[in-house]
Amino acid sequence: MGWVPVISNPFRYFNSSPEIVRLAVMMCVKYPLSLRNVEDLLSERGIAISHKTVRVWWNRFGPIFAAEIRKKRVAHMRVYPQWRWRLHEVFVKINGKLCYLWRAVDHEGEVLETVVTAKRDKAAALKFLKRIIKKYGSPKTIVTDGLCSYPAAMKEVGISGRQELADGSTIGQRIPISDFDDGRERCSGFAA
Repeated sequence: MGWVPVISNPFRYFNSSPEIVRLAVMMCVKYPLSLRNVEDLLSERGIAISHKTVRVWWNRFGPIFAAEIRKKRVAHMRVYPQWRWRLHEVFVKINGKLCYLWRAVDHEGEVLETVVTAKRDKAAALKFLKRIIKKYGSPKTIVTDGLCSYPAAMKEVGISGRQELADGSTIGQRIPISDFDDGRERCSGFAA
């Protein structure tokens, strides 16, 4: 028989209760507070903890709590139907090689998934769609930048939603990635 790891309590070597650790870390996560502000808020509640201890907790338990929050959000999103996804791809250079970064953003502006591929074709779009559908379920509507690979991939995956172009956009234009973004903002490299 092989060695089987035992999942242990991550709080076992800490003298404080898990509730206090969670409170301190979540204060750092939820509110833009410094470690000293968290120390002051905890001391007002009768908990004597140093800001250095809060930093250690943040480094140790922050990723664990973030994974829990992410897992709950994904479970919540799978239960309720998605409104709209915005899919787009951009050109990036990685080690001097031209690649494509595919990104999906939900109706709330949260980035769902990113994938880097070497090609910008139906196979890459299909890989991208399969990955996000497996994780989040199907959307009602998909908004794209007009790349022809999306409808072919959507047909193969069997998405019942329809593809629509971003309002007023044509192929090659940047699509808005949130409801606050109107898609008009451009990056200008040269002054006219």
